[in-house]
Amino acid sequence: MEEFHPDSGDYRKSITFWIESSDRDFQTMMNLFNSHDYTWSLFLGHLVIEKLLKALVAKTTGDYPKPIHDLTRLAVTGQLNCTSGQLDMLDMITTFNINARYEDYRLEFYRRCDREFTEYWINQITILRQWIKSLLSNS
Repeated sequence: MEEFHPDSGDYRKSITFWIESSDRDFQTMMNLFNSHDYTWSLFLGHLVIEKLLKALVAKTTGDYPKPIHDLTRLAVTGQLNCTSGQLDMLDMITTFNINARYEDYRLEFYRRCDREFTEYWINQITILRQWIKSLLSNS
């Protein structure tokens, strides 16, 4: 079987690629959460939503998504009709990408990510995931 890269030629195949990759990351996010690795579970939560938004961008524009990580920009590009509350959530989830990756932010983020904080955001990510996947499954 030929390995597929999301920028390799057929944007329709990239939609499937992004969804399947997001689904794998969702499982990893849950495994990390269950093992009490809260900062990295939220980092993966960001990837879960990012990849679904990239699938939505490919679906709505017929083109490949730009290599960005800002969930709000991806939502706008993918023509996702968000409430201001959902945009605020996307902004917050975007910070998980930065805070988990960069050493100067990581300690503060680590202190913030107790079980209660992480569980709340895992639930929000799960709700957003279900919503975006429902839009992707509609023709």
